[in-house]
Amino acid sequence: MRGRTLRMSLAVLEAALAAALAVTLIGCSAGGTSQTEEKPEAEPIKVGVIVSLTGQYAGLGAPEKKAMELEIERINSAGGVNGRPVQLLFEDDATDEAKAVAAATKLIDQEGVVAIIGATGTGQTMAIRENVKRAGIPNVSMAGGTVITSEFDPLVFQTPWSNKIVVPFTLAQLKKAGVTKVALITSSDGFGKDGKAVLEAEAPKAGVEIVANETFNPGDTDMTAQLTKIKGSDAQAIVLWNAGKDASTVAKNAKDLGITIPLYGSHGNARREFISGAGDAAEGFRFAAGKILVPEAYGEGTEGYKVATDFIERYSTFAGEPPNTFAGHAYDALYLIVEAAKRVEGDLTPTALRDEIEKTNGWVGIGGTFTFSPTDHNGLTESDLVLYEVKDGNWIVVE
Repeated sequence: MRGRTLRMSLAVLEAALAAALAVTLIGCSAGGTSQTEEKPEAEPIKVGVIVSLTGQYAGLGAPEKKAMELEIERINSAGGVNGRPVQLLFEDDATDEAKAVAAATKLIDQEGVVAIIGATGTGQTMAIRENVKRAGIPNVSMAGGTVITSEFDPLVFQTPWSNKIVVPFTLAQLKKAGVTKVALITSSDGFGKDGKAVLEAEAPKAGVEIVANETFNPGDTDMTAQLTKIKGSDAQAIVLWNAGKDASTVAKNAKDLGITIPLYGSHGNARREFISGAGDAAEGFRFAAGKILVPEAYGEGTEGYKVATDFIERYSTFAGEPPNTFAGHAYDALYLIVEAAKRVEGDLTPTALRDEIEKTNGWVGIGGTFTFSPTDHNGLTESDLVLYEVKDGNWIVVE
């Protein structure tokens, strides 16, 4: 009797299992979802990035790209923007305005990006402006030309300190050092032309006279002729304004000519390639830039110091070298867009994103504390700058 009961129990159990399996199979065939089926991924937010990975500005664009690759992984690992991943689409403009335009056209017309970060250079940023206007999408530039935001366009923002901030700061430092007569040597590209115009406008206001004014073309390998003219002037200092690798050539040529007056540069020279390229001729070179090169300048314990040192540690591990100011510009550009996107209520349209970027108020980044407004799309001040000097192959802050 007991054996018969056991056989009946097993039969009942087998029947129950078969019924459960049948229900499961019917559910699957009818389009039902099992508990282990993965949910479809949310639609990505496409952001275009135009950087100079080759050409004169490759030394700027490479760290910009690395910074964004590092941070986008972190952003998406933390849930992206309200559950949607952010997809960065990189294009190399080769430090060429025509290629920047082609890149912008591709990103807008083929990829349908909601915003563009870039370009690395001032000339390339200005070149893509018509495309940005046509598409009606926000553009956050990583270039420092004043023209980018002084020729105001409601769609365009920039993360570096513009020349209209850096030039007066530099002139004030020259005057503080007792310099009243300077010689200019500037690049003929967009950033150099912009800096030259601002220097010519601001020098008289600062009580500084320009006694020599020379230019060179990006890629020139010898500036001896220009520097010989400068040597014959009564300049007390030379002000170099460019962002390419030619700065090393200027420094070396000046030393070879026996020029001993101090050489000042722009925030475009804030990278180690200048020091390695110029060698001993880099010693004593001064320039104004943000605080990331010597993070103690933020003030230990401040929010800026915490943000910067965290980024420096993670970037150094990721890239095998410390970040420079250009990596910082990219960090700031990416997060300004991402944080603004998080604040958008409803559909993430380019217009809604632009409006939220403009509402940025007191956001602490690498370049400083950003506060945008309907009339200010740079958002930084002179307080975000320090004066550096190259000493023993490294940077020190000039007090």
